[in-house]
Amino acid sequence: MRHLLADDDLSPAEQAHLLDLAASMKGAPHVRQPLAGPRSVALIFDKPTLRTQVSFGVGVADLGGHPLLIDGALAGIGVRESVADVARVLGRQVAAVVWRTYAQQRLEQMAEHAGVPVVNALTDDYHPCQLLADLLTIREHRGRLAGLTVAFVGDAACNMGNSWLLAGTTAGMHVRLSGPDGYVPGPDMFARADAIAAVTGGSAAVVPDAVAAVSGADVVVTDTWVSMGKEDEAAERERVFGPWSLTSELLAHADPQAVVLHCLPAYRGKEIAAEVLDGPRSVVWDEAENRLHVQKAVLAWLLEAAQQDA
Repeated sequence: MRHLLADDDLSPAEQAHLLDLAASMKGAPHVRQPLAGPRSVALIFDKPTLRTQVSFGVGVADLGGHPLLIDGALAGIGVRESVADVARVLGRQVAAVVWRTYAQQRLEQMAEHAGVPVVNALTDDYHPCQLLADLLTIREHRGRLAGLTVAFVGDAACNMGNSWLLAGTTAGMHVRLSGPDGYVPGPDMFARADAIAAVTGGSAAVVPDAVAAVSGADVVVTDTWVSMGKEDEAAERERVFGPWSLTSELLAHADPQAVVLHCLPAYRGKEIAAEVLDGPRSVVWDEAENRLHVQKAVLAWLLEAAQQDA
């Protein structure tokens, strides 16, 4: 049974295939109907959500299915009953499980026991659906992925930093992460990225200086400085991350054709300046829309693979 739990669950060929499939489905939204019936997909949300809930809900409906929204707080998964028991219940009634949660281990337990495809809609460690949307957006605007340089500035010690290392190198990109000391992924994550890059021709590096990281970059990415669960650190993080704010002055060091990504929600005047987020080089609204198309591709691919294996 195939799942999408982390970015390196996909080989380079599989990642490219999903991006091609997403582009095709974007042009013909209702051609593939693997959920016709309709069959249901469990959409479980333990964390706040807007884009994830909307894009998966619309996507499941586009695929001919029924989006079954489950409030994680009401379900009490892992509190009222174990993840394994919940997985066994869901797997007998839904075609797939999409879960936006905290610990990666919970998602892995769901995949172990559900008996249906499980998709990571965000955990503390990874955000693979967002990365697929980012890659599709870059490909649309820059024409390719392999060989491009992407600079991630700010809090790189987060799920987006991890996912950029893995998904970016899988696409053959040169990934530069830049943030204050202590705010970058650990050596194990870089070891995984380096192993991928050795095959694809990409690379992964920490570039502490923000200007050096952005210089000549084809893509510049940032994210909130205060990820979910870090709210009590907000004041300290704003103080520490100031030099990594994506301003017009910092962006001026990138390639003249560079595009700007932010997975949203964005806080203008903090991790990104309003004139950058709302400016001509920002592709964040295309990026947000593309969550819909890549997630439909992921679900279609996993569901059709599961049917073949049955």
